Amino acid sequence: MIIPLKPLSAALLATCAGGAFTPAAQAAGNTDSDTQLQEVVVQGGSAPGVPKELPAVVETVTRQQMADSINVINTEDALKYLPSIQIRKRFIGDTNGIVASRSSGTLSSARSLVYADNLLLSNLLGNSYSYPPRWGMVTPEEIERVDVIYGPFSALYPGNAMGAVINMTTRMPTKFEAHAKTQVFNQHFQLYGTDESYSGKQFSVALGNRAGALSWWINANHLDNHGQPMSFLTQPLSTKTALASDKQVSGAQTDLDPSGNPRTILGATSIAHTIQDQAKMKLAYDISPTLTASYTLGLWQGDNTTEVGSYLKDAAGNPVYSGKVNFSGKQYTLKDTDLNPGSSEQQHWMHGLSLVTHSGGTWDWQALASVYDYSRDLSRAPTTALPAAANGGPGSLTDMSGTGWRTLDLRGTWRANAAHEANFGYHFDQYQLDTQVSSTANWSSGPAVSRTSAFAGKTETQALYAQDAWRFAKDWKATVGGRWENWQAFDGAVSNAASTLPFAARNETFFSPKLALSFQPTPAWALRASLAQAYRMPSVAELYQGSISNNAIVKNDPNLKPEQALSGELTAERELGNGVLRISYFQENAKDALYSQTNMTVSPTITNIQNIDRIRTRGLELAYQGVDIGWRGLDLAGSITYANSIVTQNDANPATLGNRQPRVPDWRVTVSATYRQNAQLSYALAGRYSGRQFNTLDNSDSNADTYGGVSKFFVLDLRLRYKLDRQWSAAVGIDNLTNRQYYVAHPYPQRTLSAELKYDF
Repeated sequence: MIIPLKPLSAALLATCAGGAFTPAAQAAGNTDSDTQLQEVVVQGGSAPGVPKELPAVVETVTRQQMADSINVINTEDALKYLPSIQIRKRFIGDTNGIVASRSSGTLSSARSLVYADNLLLSNLLGNSYSYPPRWGMVTPEEIERVDVIYGPFSALYPGNAMGAVINMTTRMPTKFEAHAKTQVFNQHFQLYGTDESYSGKQFSVALGNRAGALSWWINANHLDNHGQPMSFLTQPLSTKTALASDKQVSGAQTDLDPSGNPRTILGATSIAHTIQDQAKMKLAYDISPTLTASYTLGLWQGDNTTEVGSYLKDAAGNPVYSGKVNFSGKQYTLKDTDLNPGSSEQQHWMHGLSLVTHSGGTWDWQALASVYDYSRDLSRAPTTALPAAANGGPGSLTDMSGTGWRTLDLRGTWRANAAHEANFGYHFDQYQLDTQVSSTANWSSGPAVSRTSAFAGKTETQALYAQDAWRFAKDWKATVGGRWENWQAFDGAVSNAASTLPFAARNETFFSPKLALSFQPTPAWALRASLAQAYRMPSVAELYQGSISNNAIVKNDPNLKPEQALSGELTAERELGNGVLRISYFQENAKDALYSQTNMTVSPTITNIQNIDRIRTRGLELAYQGVDIGWRGLDLAGSITYANSIVTQNDANPATLGNRQPRVPDWRVTVSATYRQNAQLSYALAGRYSGRQFNTLDNSDSNADTYGGVSKFFVLDLRLRYKLDRQWSAAVGIDNLTNRQYYVAHPYPQRTLSAELKYDF
């Protein structure tokens, strides 16, 4: 976070953050005087991906904090104790980890941005759980630090930053390095008719070196994990009397659905077995002392299967997967595809090329280009019932190969004098979505036979931006900026088995002003007010996913308006000697928010992606971090966030007026305590709380703590780490220590044990 620091505190906090800090703070740390410092970003190492003069709250996690305090198995775990941030990670290896922030929930993947070394990992092809950031392109071992920028207050980022910007800075070696780590993990999961242990393992290796002007890094990672059931086959409690011909079964479970209605649970589905492999190569060459060229090549592969488990058993004890059954004298009907296994094969490539100057003088500039390519992306499912489907047979094949995005960023920094630092630049991105669903004679391995549906399209944005941080008086700074964007949508089409219908192209222009004012009345206090406009353009999937009926496109709206946000923030930060306390008031007035809802003003009603006229979010965020609290070696951090996010206008569904925005809880709390007993041994205890939230716009899910609902929860995590010697370290951890059962529609993991052994040279 951006804070004013006295010299001693700067050194203490920077040490806690990983042992390094900015040159200004380091120089100040060599004197005992209480001279006033410029605003300092507490850092764990050089962070070229995070601009210095940001008019926003920035929270940071360093490599050392990850090692000592967090059970990091997947990369996104590094973020789980940051203020207001929640990642929808349902199991180890989950590829659908959506970021939720102050004013955005885990249904809105396009309301945040995730980068690694300024390479875009956010999947802005859509705005749902199907389009998560590509976390797997970064392994935890290569991360130097993670910075989270809250809100759209910087002109340097697109309007998707209205939630948050997450930038991971990865390591490049200064000498030869070798690393290896192995992890194992296990949970015992009990819910409905499931009572099983699920386990997994992960291995990673990395090598790096620097020889003269050239530095390089290569790493590989392998993950193999079995997750708990993600979904369950449910039906309303039947009132239909069973027939004599219906198969007699036992084993079904009953409870209440999220709306409080009785239901029957017939089986577990989406029991994932995920195998993921990642490899990466990074090269950097110093063309001159102030100019560096870098290239990144990343490969991610996923081979996943989803299994099912029927709770229904016939008189002989055999599982029942389909047909009409008699349970407790009532009839239930299972379709052939109700208890469906599935599989997927994915191979994604990422390329990044950059030229960056780092003179620190009057001028610096950077150029960065990236490509993300779905070179192979297939999903398969049978259309016949188990057990016959286990041997193949007809099914469906979904092919997203050829989907991807590419970006180009050119940025300059001009430091005209000590009072000004101006950033300006050009941005280009293009997203291409290509999805075809076909029938296949053998769902498990066969080729496509005939198309059943398809949709495709592209969006493209070009932007010009400028931002100046102007220290116009002693202790005062104004940051003024703007972002001009030209957005296009084109080549959109939707198909069924017989025909393809195109969409008209669109071309629109937007301007987003930004303004912030900072004041540092004393060396211990910093105050800032920020105001910004942001536009989040509709994604390809939101525009073009639909279907054809009577030779017309239905169930989509290619004329969706962009989502707008007018965001404001008031922040005060207080340096406390060995800690920092911050309080922020935030407000977002969202216009034309993009959600799936039912339009009740037309007949027949239609459910699709629509613009909600207005949503208002107001809240307070309190955050603290401190080192050596009470006694040497005890570090504490925590946050409390309150958010009131309500629909203030929705002409398409007036009944939702005054309802809570889905997946934005009223309260969020994080707390973390790490005790470094000595240089070898550390202990950490951390907790996360999430308050009441709703899963639907109509807020009808009154019974939240059940499958399909979104729970309140408080979970505790524990970690112990011991350095065996200079190279070897070991750690054990427990996530969800109290075995809390909680849901984000899907069930979260229950108590999970992990152990790791690591070698660093």
